[in-house]
Amino acid sequence: MGNPTAPHPVIGLRREREVLTVALRTNRHVVLEGPPGTGKSTLLRSIAADVGQEVVFVEGNAELTPARLIGQYDPAAVLADGYVPGSFTDGPLLTAMRGHGLLYLEELNRIPEETLNVLITVLTEGEITVPRLGHVKAAAGFRLIAAMNPFDAIGTARVGQAIADRMCRVVLGYQDAAAERAIVGAVTGAPPALIGLAVRLVRASREHRDVRMGSSVRGAIDLVLLLGGLLDVRGQSGLGADGARETARDAAYAALSGRIRIAEGVERTAEAVIDEILDGVWPEEGPPPPDEADAAPEPPGGGDQGKGEGPPETPAGTDSGSSLRRDRRSGGGRRQTSRREMAARHEAFEEVSPEVGELDEEAFAALMAEDADAAAALLTDLAAATDRDLRSAAQRLAARVFVQVGRVGRTRTRGTRRLVPDRRGDGDLDLDRTLDRWDVGTPLTTGDLVTRTWTGNRRAVCLAVDTSGSMTGLGVAIAAVAAAGVVLTGDEKLRTSLITFGRDVDVVQRSGQRRAAEDVVTHLLGLRGHGMTDLAAALRAARLQLAEEVADERAVVLLSDCLHTTGDPPETALAGIDRLDVLCPLPTPEAEEAARALAARGGGSAQMVRTVRDLGPALTRLLG
Repeated sequence: MGNPTAPHPVIGLRREREVLTVALRTNRHVVLEGPPGTGKSTLLRSIAADVGQEVVFVEGNAELTPARLIGQYDPAAVLADGYVPGSFTDGPLLTAMRGHGLLYLEELNRIPEETLNVLITVLTEGEITVPRLGHVKAAAGFRLIAAMNPFDAIGTARVGQAIADRMCRVVLGYQDAAAERAIVGAVTGAPPALIGLAVRLVRASREHRDVRMGSSVRGAIDLVLLLGGLLDVRGQSGLGADGARETARDAAYAALSGRIRIAEGVERTAEAVIDEILDGVWPEEGPPPPDEADAAPEPPGGGDQGKGEGPPETPAGTDSGSSLRRDRRSGGGRRQTSRREMAARHEAFEEVSPEVGELDEEAFAALMAEDADAAAALLTDLAAATDRDLRSAAQRLAARVFVQVGRVGRTRTRGTRRLVPDRRGDGDLDLDRTLDRWDVGTPLTTGDLVTRTWTGNRRAVCLAVDTSGSMTGLGVAIAAVAAAGVVLTGDEKLRTSLITFGRDVDVVQRSGQRRAAEDVVTHLLGLRGHGMTDLAAALRAARLQLAEEVADERAVVLLSDCLHTTGDPPETALAGIDRLDVLCPLPTPEAEEAARALAARGGGSAQMVRTVRDLGPALTRLLG
């Protein structure tokens, strides 16, 4: 149970405070929605303190079972006294319902659907029926307040309409600059110069063109504390001291780099973005920013400055006749395509990119509607253009387009897991089933214990993408869409991993890890066909990824023509793989025959993929 006293005063959020106050006063349940650091819990604590109500806090996560939320019988008390009310231990839900309190559920969209469903009657009728305990009615003053970050896609799911329809929604955004300076000052008590610098850097991170999500005000608080401490340790008296700018950079790296999320299709690090922001706020040869609170400057990323580190590339407008260039940021050679080549290869090129550095998204959308394959092939070449601005724009567009195509044919659902009895000792004790098994009066052994744990029809799938041969144009697009589809499908029920291979194998997404689908698409856009094909090595690498998962079925989806040119025969590497399915892109008769034969040996099926539109139905059949 939380303390109703707010740890810090609420600064700003006047409108949101008024709406939440009235919602509670009129007996409404509310979900607070917003990015981290916008003051959701602080606002609730403050309002609860004003009205003198207790707050019961619950951390939402995938392990929150209905019993942990509602409450459960104490096994020792049941053995001594039986199923009487005194043997029941209230969970946070019943504690709030009986005690005139507010139940605060953090991370609502991380809670399993089976657990959320117990709230439906509570939200509608203000009551709940607990097996053996009976009917519990909420006391006057009980309210449910939930909070969630809608921008975090890892480990979350969409909240069902049955819950959303029973709650009001209050959206919180970041406060203005003055409010954020006041928040940082209230928490740190630091000099105005440090606070002003930290707030300007943090606010600029949210507006930078290469950043998908910038830092919250917590980043500014950490930055001020780290910077002040480093200045003391290094004997620097304030921002005007020699070397203070380097100290500020060190503090900014530590405080902000983990909070900044780089936009899809941008090949640079958070540290490089921080350097660019710092240059705009505090030029390298200039004096430190003034103490007074100025509005944040236009973010450096909004202008024409370069995006990457290292030597500059050919200026926009300079079109080299050679199409082989080296991307020094990634350290490897990759083929990039000149405007001349793209104009010769694609009829619609000049409509989609009429000028150097320009990408007409409306023209591309029209081409996509008319000929999806031609549009996809063009977009993959644009994403490797020698024209830097065009390449950057195309990579961002490709990430969006290919991820959207990868979603076709599948529906994300919640409730993929359920609570079932378990004899391994994991999870919560199932008291009823344990008593049924145990011969009362004899010693209780571990074999008598029955628990309840989350389970499902768990599968592990590894997508292996063949990058040898003709990985250009439409072939790259098919690979990118397939990868996006597999990554998007991954959840508690279906665990996914991704490797690419030619002669060697590269692990793009390891088993048990999650990577944004847009990042995976961007990675695959840099692949070009080369070298030999070792199918057996790919299957063994996929098996290693699958072996790390606890699953009922371990399957490999192979995106390849299945024509191996080096290594052992692929059928010798099928051990440990429950099922092998093949997606054969742009098949020749020889490739189709090889793909069907290998899939049959692996107990799966072969799907011929002749267009990007074939992938949605194919992935649905293989992964659904």
